Amino acid sequence: MKLHNIPTRLATGAFILNSGLNKWNLDEESAAGLQGMAAGTYPFLKDLEPATFGKALSVGEIATGALLLAPFVPARVAGLALTAFSGGLVGIYLKTPGMREEGSLAPTQDGTALAKDVWMLGIGASLLMQGSGKGSKSSK
Repeated sequence: MKLHNIPTRLATGAFILNSGLNKWNLDEESAAGLQGMAAGTYPFLKDLEPATFGKALSVGEIATGALLLAPFVPARVAGLALTAFSGGLVGIYLKTPGMREEGSLAPTQDGTALAKDVWMLGIGASLLMQGSGKGSKSSK
């Protein structure tokens, strides 16, 4: 892990890991609410039981957070995981009614919690674009 990656990987990884750990024991109602919002954008999620969805979301967040925090995981791998994860969240923000101001990308009060995921998408994309290391011009 390069020194300049530590702040973004530590902050983002700790945030996502904590979120995943907090979702591990979601009650049925909370899991169903999250699933309903996600299924509005990704219809295949409707077929899951809410408890299964909650566990899967928790495991996904824990895995993504752990990849970001692990110093032996290359920036591109961590960036790929973060970009995929946050890209899914940004998709929900963009497609869920009431999250954005009419005709705009600006969030409504309700959409602010999801709109912040664009920061994670930017961090993931930055990590993903880094060079692989050995002899790569972009790694210098």
